[in-house]
Amino acid sequence: MDMKVNIAGVEWKNPVTVASGTFGSGAEFSEFVDLNQLGAVTTKGVANVPWPGNPTPRVTEVYGGMMNAIGLQNPGIDLFCERDIPFLRQYDTKIIVNVCGKSTEDYCEVVERLADEEVDMLEINISCPNVKEGGIAFGQNPKAAEDITKAVKKYAKQPVIMKLSPNVTDIAEMAKAVEAGGADAVSLINTLTGMKIDIHRKTFAIANKTGGVSGPIVHPIAVRMVYQVANAVKVPIIGMGGISCAEDAIEMILAGASAVSVGTANFHNPAVTMEIVAGIEDYMKKNGFESVEEMVGIVK
Repeated sequence: MDMKVNIAGVEWKNPVTVASGTFGSGAEFSEFVDLNQLGAVTTKGVANVPWPGNPTPRVTEVYGGMMNAIGLQNPGIDLFCERDIPFLRQYDTKIIVNVCGKSTEDYCEVVERLADEEVDMLEINISCPNVKEGGIAFGQNPKAAEDITKAVKKYAKQPVIMKLSPNVTDIAEMAKAVEAGGADAVSLINTLTGMKIDIHRKTFAIANKTGGVSGPIVHPIAVRMVYQVANAVKVPIIGMGGISCAEDAIEMILAGASAVSVGTANFHNPAVTMEIVAGIEDYMKKNGFESVEEMVGIVK
């Protein structure tokens, strides 16, 4: 039985990675998870310069999940290359670097810096606010999404995964736009924008007012969007959004994802990714699947 998957020419030993921002860059989870058992490790978003992130409080629990407005706090690409890449290289897993920026130039600078680094894939977070367009995210306008993809592809030596924002009217249109821009793969969904009010303090639960909602509550929406995108584009899909057990992951694969990414669930069960790998394998045995590829998108 073959657990291997091929995403844009990169072979993972199994279809499971972690969602950016939920796993640091692997070091803090390495005590709980055998990183060698993951198909890939996806790092926290990294920018061309260090970002301080948003004011606190930045995280709150919501019904069926959590909400965060960390603001992509990160140490910047220099420290990342010096510290995080060498750490991850010790393990037998693929490295996916999540890239964020406030302008096209920011993204391209990071991608260019990573061209000569030993990393396997780049995931471009286009849910970042585009400062030049008055703060609208790159991923909310098909033209902007296509343009940023084209720009990044000029500098990228590694396959490029465009991470789609679900905060749009038509996710398939966004997927087609990044595919037209040359994306090698897409990942979805990023968090859904939400708000929580603390009725006792009579103010917002998060200083930023709004935050990204993740966890089991978003899972059915994520499955629907993965299905729509799988039926709109030819590039491989990494499905994410509220995956907390093998069943959730399998659902994503049957809907059309070639691989899956586990996020919020890592916080309350650090070993969840290993359980999901084992659960997918078990499901394949029981259902007579010889490879993960045979399962991808079979529900039409």
